[in-house]
Amino acid sequence: MNSVIRLDNICKTYGEKQVLKNINFDIQEGEFVSFVGESGGGKTTLLRLISGLEKPTSGQISVNNKSLTDKNEIARVMFQDSRLLPWMTVIDNVTFGSKNKDVNAYALTLLEKVELGDKSTSYPQQLSGGQKQRVALARALMSRPKILLLDEPLGALDALTRLKMQRLIAKIVEESNLTTILITHDVQEAVQLGDRVVAVKDGHLGLIIDGIRKSNDRNYSTEATETVQSFILSASEEIK
Repeated sequence: MNSVIRLDNICKTYGEKQVLKNINFDIQEGEFVSFVGESGGGKTTLLRLISGLEKPTSGQISVNNKSLTDKNEIARVMFQDSRLLPWMTVIDNVTFGSKNKDVNAYALTLLEKVELGDKSTSYPQQLSGGQKQRVALARALMSRPKILLLDEPLGALDALTRLKMQRLIAKIVEESNLTTILITHDVQEAVQLGDRVVAVKDGHLGLIIDGIRKSNDRNYSTEATETVQSFILSASEEIK
C-alpha cells in the first residue's frame, strides 16, 4: 500500500504552549485511522494541520509524496457542527461551492447514499441533528475527495443516532476506499471504525493498536477498548 499522508517531526506551538511534539506517522491509502484522547491533547490540531487549515511550527507534512504548503486539495473535513446554511435547501447546501459538472445529479446520488434522497428540497431547520450530519457528510463527499477528515462529527448526537451514523460512515468509506482520519473522545467508536487506533496524550502519539476493521474480529472490540481506555487513564494519572 502507498503512504498517502506522512508526518515527519511535526511540532505545533501556540505562544508558549507546545500542542504537538515531534509527531512521526504514516497513513496508508484507503486506511481508516482513529485518533482518540482527552480534550486538549492535540487531536484536532493534528487534523487541522493535515487539512492545511493551519501550518506546523516545524516539521513536514507530505501528501502523496508532495510537501503540503497550503490547503490539502484532496481532503475534505466534516465537523461536529453541520455548518449548514439555513436559507438554502439540502441539495443547495450539498452543492454549495462545487465546480463539478452535473452537480445536482451527483448531489442527489450522494443524498441517496446517506439515506436522505427524499429531503433534497427541505431546509436545515426541518431536519433532525442526525439528518443534518448526513447532509454534511454528503457535502464533504461532493468534490470526490481522496481523504476524509472527521472532526468529532458524531459528538453531539444521541446514542442510537450515533450508532446509525457510525455504520453509515463505515459503509461509505469502505465502498469509496477513502483514506479516513477520525478525531474522537469515544474509545469504543474509535475501535469500531478504525483500522488503527492511536491514543493521543499531551501532544504525543502513544498507544497504537488495530481496530475492528483490521482485526476482523468482533470479540476483539471489548479488549481493545479497555486497553486504550487504560492507557489514556494511566497517562492522565502520570501527568497529574
